[in-house]
Amino acid sequence: MEMVPSEDTQLVPKEGMFWSCRKSIFDEMKKKFSQIENAADEPRVLCIIQDTTNSKTVNERLTLNLPASTSLRKLFEDVASKAGYVSGTFDLTWGNPADMAPLDYSSETSLTESGFEPGKKNFLHLTDRDGEQPQIASDESGTADSSGVDDSSQDRFIGPLPRDCTVGCSSDYSSPSYSYSSILSKSETGYVGLVNQAMTCYLNSLLQTLFMTPEFRNALWEFEDSEEDPVTSIPYQLQRLFVLLQTSKKRAIETTDVTRSFGWDSSEAWQQHDVQELCRVMFDALEQKWKLTEQADLINQLYQGKLKDYVRCLECGYESWRIDTYLDIPLVIRPYGSNQAFGSVEEALQAFIQPETLDGPNQYFCERCKKKCDARKGLRFLHFPYLLTLQLKRFDFDYTTMHRIKLNDRMTFPEELDMSPFIDVEDEKSPQTESCTDSGAENEGSCHSDQMSNDFSNDDGVDEGICLENTSSTDRALKTKSSLTFELFSVMVHSGSAAGGHYYACIKSFSDGQWYSFNDQHVSKITQDDIRKTYGGSSGSRGYYSSAFASSTNAYMLIYRLKDSSRNAKYLEVQDFPEHIKRLVQKEKELEEQEKRQREIERNTCKIKLFCMHPVKMIMMENKLEVHKDKMLKEAVEIAYTLMDLERVVPLHCCRLVKYDEFHEYLERSYEGEEDTPMGLLLGGVKSSYMFDLLLETRRPDQVFQPYKPGEVMVKVHVVDLKTETIAAPVSVRAYLNQTVTEFKQLISQATGLSAETMRIVLERCYNDLRLLYVPNKTLKAEGFFRSNKVFVESSDSADHQLTFTDSLLWKLLDRHGNTIRLFVSLPEQSPGSQLNRTLCQKLGGDPGALEDAFEKVEGDRKSVDAILEESTEKLKNLSLQQQQQQQQGGGNSDSLKSSDASDFEHIESPSQEADSSASVDNRELENRIQTSDPENNFQSEERSDSDINNDRSTSSVDSDILSSSHSSDTLCNADSTPIPLANGLDSHSITCSRRSKANEGKKETWDTAEEDSGTDSEYDENGKSKGEIQYVYFRAEPYSSEERSGEGQKCLLVHVDKRITLAAFKQNLEPFVGVASSQFKVFRVYANNQEFESVRLNETLSSFSDDNKITIRLGRALKKGEYRVKVYQLLVNDPEPCKFLVDAVFAKGMTVRQSKEELLPQLRDQCKLDLCIDRFRLRKKTWKNPGTVFLDYHVYEEDINISSNWEVFLEILDEPEKMKSMSQLAVLTRRWSPAQMKLEPFQEVVLESSSVDELKEKLSDKSGIPLENLEFAKGRGTFPCDISVLEIHQDLDWNPKVSTLNVWPLYICDDGAVVFYRDKTEELMELSDEERNELMKKESSRLLKTGHRVNYSPRKEKALKIYLDGAPNKDSGQD
Repeated sequence: MEMVPSEDTQLVPKEGMFWSCRKSIFDEMKKKFSQIENAADEPRVLCIIQDTTNSKTVNERLTLNLPASTSLRKLFEDVASKAGYVSGTFDLTWGNPADMAPLDYSSETSLTESGFEPGKKNFLHLTDRDGEQPQIASDESGTADSSGVDDSSQDRFIGPLPRDCTVGCSSDYSSPSYSYSSILSKSETGYVGLVNQAMTCYLNSLLQTLFMTPEFRNALWEFEDSEEDPVTSIPYQLQRLFVLLQTSKKRAIETTDVTRSFGWDSSEAWQQHDVQELCRVMFDALEQKWKLTEQADLINQLYQGKLKDYVRCLECGYESWRIDTYLDIPLVIRPYGSNQAFGSVEEALQAFIQPETLDGPNQYFCERCKKKCDARKGLRFLHFPYLLTLQLKRFDFDYTTMHRIKLNDRMTFPEELDMSPFIDVEDEKSPQTESCTDSGAENEGSCHSDQMSNDFSNDDGVDEGICLENTSSTDRALKTKSSLTFELFSVMVHSGSAAGGHYYACIKSFSDGQWYSFNDQHVSKITQDDIRKTYGGSSGSRGYYSSAFASSTNAYMLIYRLKDSSRNAKYLEVQDFPEHIKRLVQKEKELEEQEKRQREIERNTCKIKLFCMHPVKMIMMENKLEVHKDKMLKEAVEIAYTLMDLERVVPLHCCRLVKYDEFHEYLERSYEGEEDTPMGLLLGGVKSSYMFDLLLETRRPDQVFQPYKPGEVMVKVHVVDLKTETIAAPVSVRAYLNQTVTEFKQLISQATGLSAETMRIVLERCYNDLRLLYVPNKTLKAEGFFRSNKVFVESSDSADHQLTFTDSLLWKLLDRHGNTIRLFVSLPEQSPGSQLNRTLCQKLGGDPGALEDAFEKVEGDRKSVDAILEESTEKLKNLSLQQQQQQQQGGGNSDSLKSSDASDFEHIESPSQEADSSASVDNRELENRIQTSDPENNFQSEERSDSDINNDRSTSSVDSDILSSSHSSDTLCNADSTPIPLANGLDSHSITCSRRSKANEGKKETWDTAEEDSGTDSEYDENGKSKGEIQYVYFRAEPYSSEERSGEGQKCLLVHVDKRITLAAFKQNLEPFVGVASSQFKVFRVYANNQEFESVRLNETLSSFSDDNKITIRLGRALKKGEYRVKVYQLLVNDPEPCKFLVDAVFAKGMTVRQSKEELLPQLRDQCKLDLCIDRFRLRKKTWKNPGTVFLDYHVYEEDINISSNWEVFLEILDEPEKMKSMSQLAVLTRRWSPAQMKLEPFQEVVLESSSVDELKEKLSDKSGIPLENLEFAKGRGTFPCDISVLEIHQDLDWNPKVSTLNVWPLYICDDGAVVFYRDKTEELMELSDEERNELMKKESSRLLKTGHRVNYSPRKEKALKIYLDGAPNKDSGQD
């Protein structure tokens, strides 16, 4: 029929008889095209579904990208298809909030109408339906994700289309997403996979190949040895593995027992190895295990072949040869130096036996001709094994880039390989040929033409394989044609690069001739086309760079079996197994059934957190309750009762299980009348995790359990007593959110007995957020109540009711209660008598009567030291109050009331200077006592500052400014004897506030004005007076005995303190307990692993501290304004360790270098036993380990030398008086290199007056005696001491640079401390033999490694693959 186009571009028939039919067809097509276009433009809904059921061992997370018009019914069908469940046997609920009703699985409502938001993530939970787990789909292949089969049969794709597989031969070769649930059902192929432990794909490939080799598998069944431990027996574990591979119903099994018999630990699973290397090592191990058994020669019978390595003289025909054995034949992919690879295995085999001619400089010395002659050298196969293994050498070394590479060139291999062309059928054994057959033992392993051992054995009792050595030419030719055909049955494939990759095996079954892909736990059928895809390469030409663009998935090892119907075996069936293997099969079957039953029990077991408040110990216990879903509630109570070990504590009938929220400490509901209800229904089914917990609640026999109804809220009520300032322990009350405040007061009144008329209720909504409930008709929900709440109630007729809440005593008490923390403070070890003497000398300098009275009490024997210190502390408090009042009245300027630390900076510089005030006299007396104290005292704890965490060697064992070193017991005094209430777990009995004087509360805060350049915040103002107090001064301490402290003299304090207090005020409150002024001790915060860091910021609060933090007090003068703590290291330029820590010192702004050296002298003498003269050592800059600028005596810190917190400095001892007098001089460290002796001389310092190269050369010439014209120098590289190997220094350094000054490129020597090497250019380098060079290389490598300096580059050392026959890897660990 002729068709013409119409005006609207539709094709219409020329004749009108079919118009109506055609129009309906076009309308239908147009409608479908319109639907497709609309679907493309339609918004999509991203659904993320978390499987929270226990149907599978591992819960999955599914992602679906659906059109917004999709119905809920279709969503359920898609989820069922994706998850592998039967539709309608599970529920879908919103992920947030979790308690929303499930979606209707039969509804036709669209996703958008059901609340789904296009363009956003919509989170759903897949849950049990009516307490029953979802039904698993009956498809034996498992889920779509784990089946491994092509799911193209599905008529509908969910979400974006999958991308094409680009790695591997086919989609079967790519590693699928794997979950443990996928190994529970056997593959549809009937074969069992192996689970990859981590990187054990190479092991799995070899094990599957051995299993699929009938001769090896059948021979393994015959092994029986009951003497060896089964755990370490490699043959027995292989038998177990093969039994499971043949009889198991699982999809995949583990190989951990096999690797454990190798002596491997879990770390070996993360090591990548070569499959050919594993094959060699495993065969060696099996031969060792099979000694003196029937399988002793099994490996040789199956895999060993023989070849002849010969050299024939081309002049006389004399031939020298030897026999070598091999287990596999390595075939070169690309010949050395060639740009083109071999195209096939046949080409590579021909090249393997192709002889080479030895001529020219490579001529062979002929024993018969007695001269060097041209010769022919080559290999000749004599014996092929029954199982022929070919290794394709795809891993090579690129000498251009000096890296290993993988050759991905194409190399074909036939399914049947005829080996007859590779045997020379001519009889080449002439009378002129000399045999070397008895020159050594057989070499079993891969044959390598460049490394053969002399070996041969003429007593082969078993005619395995093909041996053509002793037959005639005719017989050999006939035998070659008839019996040298091998069939391919295993291809081990490598996918990746030389740095790493993945192995899998393509194996042909001899049962049905079908090829299978064994890719770890995934087994699937493949075709010959898939095998051909493992040839490698690309479609282009075989050029030099072809492998760079080729597929990285290609064959690496090929295994062929000789085609011989008389010897080709078949797999033994289970009924034909030996008796001991049948017993093993039965044992493994029982274990697998038991595991299956256990899995079934696990799938039906509810596992939920269980809590219980112990009725006697009053501690919250935690455990996990595991109960079958069909167990009744009363049975679960019995299990929990036994689990919590309450048999002897409380009767069973006094216990019950209730629904509990541990995070909010909220009892959600009780289960009255449901004692016979199954736990599966009560808990909402078996789930991997629950959104709630269970509490085993107990009661006394005379009590009755209170019912907990859903919708109630838990309220912990704390009763506050304003008179005693105490907060009582909480009382639990349950209320409803719709109750009013008035009704809530009546409820609390019934529970506590307080009057509701005068009751004040304060709700703590969050941390320290206090809200007074004062509106009577307001509901609890409107006030902000939630599941679990904490309130404070007070009912009294005091005037505190009339005050504003924030000004009331109730608010202050609760505010203090919420900010109080508990700290454990360790005090320094010290002598009570001498310590009290020092304390009273310092504190009671103006009250001799009190001092005398205190000493009389110390001398008495009737009163304890604790009582003495308590009384003395009370007097100190009273005196402190009097002093503060006198200071406010203007009468506090007496010298006797001045702080002993009020000495100014000049006093620090000149300790011998006389002071006018009595406080200075007392201070000197205190310092004199310090100097005469025991110098042997050492603090074992590690001390660090906050900014010096990584410097482990910077800590001195003795504090540089320690004040006391006695080891006697210290005494603690308690400021208050009443207990303290806290909200953090302590018993709340009373709150006692040791407040400061009212006259001092309003003093202006002026003490936090430390200069920015100071290393710490100063505790003193410019006049040396103590700075003001702050508002938050709550502090209370009591003795505490710590079991962790081993020393008897170590005392601890349990301190309750307002965390808003500053460090300065905290230290002042600790003064009575430490025994010295706050300026004479330091505070260290103890972190994990007992690491200590000093807290130095006096104006910062304790807000960073939390309950039960530990603090250590160390005696030692705290830093003042303008002072810095400095770590002093000794510079030893010629020692292996040139940097040695000496002491911690204190330098101050304005101090000269000489003054700091004077202060260092006594410290060095006492702590380091260094008795130095001030003119025979210097200080110099330290930058990490590099020595820098030499500090001259007249330099002033902060003016000439920049100094910072935790500064470090070098101290260098001089052999002669200081030569550095001016900043224009330059100190260079020089070292002579002697090539003739291969030796570096010690460092010597050269002081230059300028940066002239000529001056440097002249001074080096004068020092060494080298003529100036022969002297060459070079700058050292790296950090001090610029170590370099003596094998490299002669050629690696830039000798004799063409510059005239030192401060230009390439030297850039602008500061002191640069390292310069120099030599005599006429001195010849010592000639070393290979042995001497190797020995020297070892010594230099060891030396440079010890000093932490550069060694020659070497690639990462790979861990050798080893199998330990005795199961003890540590015996050979030193050889790795």
